[in-house]
Amino acid sequence: MKMLRTEIRVNGREQVIQPDEELDLRGVICPYNFVKTKLKLETMEEGQILSVILDAGDPIRNVPQSVSNEGHTILSQEPIGQSYRVTIRRN
Repeated sequence: MKMLRTEIRVNGREQVIQPDEELDLRGVICPYNFVKTKLKLETMEEGQILSVILDAGDPIRNVPQSVSNEGHTILSQEPIGQSYRVTIRRN
């Protein structure tokens, strides 16, 4: 799977981030999309970046909040067509 670079704003400056891993969870229903995201983050090292593609609706409303509740950092959320790309730093 080809990973795209993600441009995010950190402290008022644009930065380009190359995710270490990417999950395409389009079509995966709640809560499975969060479970898959959580399991992937558990395999990654602290500080690594995960890019997750989620559907609109419940997935984009619930997964970023749940990931934050787990102590990880949401770096960005951006629309891509009918979906969203969420960039997460594992803490």
